[in-house]
Amino acid sequence: MQAVQQIGERVLGSLSYVGALAMLVGRSAYFTFLGPFQGKPVRMQRAVSQAMEAGVRALPILSLITFFIGMILALQAAYELRRFGAMSYVASAVAISMTRELGPLITAVIVIGRSGSAFAAEIGTMKVTEEIDALETMAIDPVSFLVAPKFVAMILMLPCLTIWANFMGILGGSLFGIWQADFTFVRYLTASLDALFLRDIVTGLVKSFMFGMTITAVGCHEGFCTGGGAEQVGRSTTKAVVMSIFLVILVDLIFTMLFFFLGHD
Repeated sequence: MQAVQQIGERVLGSLSYVGALAMLVGRSAYFTFLGPFQGKPVRMQRAVSQAMEAGVRALPILSLITFFIGMILALQAAYELRRFGAMSYVASAVAISMTRELGPLITAVIVIGRSGSAFAAEIGTMKVTEEIDALETMAIDPVSFLVAPKFVAMILMLPCLTIWANFMGILGGSLFGIWQADFTFVRYLTASLDALFLRDIVTGLVKSFMFGMTITAVGCHEGFCTGGGAEQVGRSTTKAVVMSIFLVILVDLIFTMLFFFLGHD
């Protein structure tokens, strides 16, 4: 009986957590899309600053990792395809894998490590030092002031980073294709483009858009839930990273299933 009670408490706790995230996303979307029409514009300077930090400054590490991932995918695909004399399909395998799945997912994980943790640490520190209370005392909504600019930056930058990650992954695969599969660079890119349909690219971009909202919501929520003391900031940051990765994988699974059944003939 006690085990059933514990399971019930965990389920209710999980639903409560998801509900809190949904409310935070809803309020952020309200301030982003409806706030400007009610005299509460998004602080674009903060949004641009967040976009630079989460997007532009993530390009070097994202480029390097996705380039190597593309090479690894080409190697793994060639390992099997070579047995069937189908090395010409290496380009197709890399392009489809990157655009549908690995591009958005790897981008999300990198952004979680760089920006999701930073969101939790920033807001958590402000909570500990009572700056959040000071904002509320001055009649400034913390969600409007802190979360909405991050929300705008993430939903714009994640799809852009995903497109770049896809390109770098295909570029990494082309290095192996030229080296071992007798491709020329132009022929490899042509084969990659021929293998892709619009739905492959749209699938990855929709996922990245949802990942951006998830990462922002979890990072900011954990920051707002930080308890007293500097030690709690570290715990909030750790929990934000763990929960973000878990929820991103869950969102990825849900949308992959959704696209599968919608596209199933």
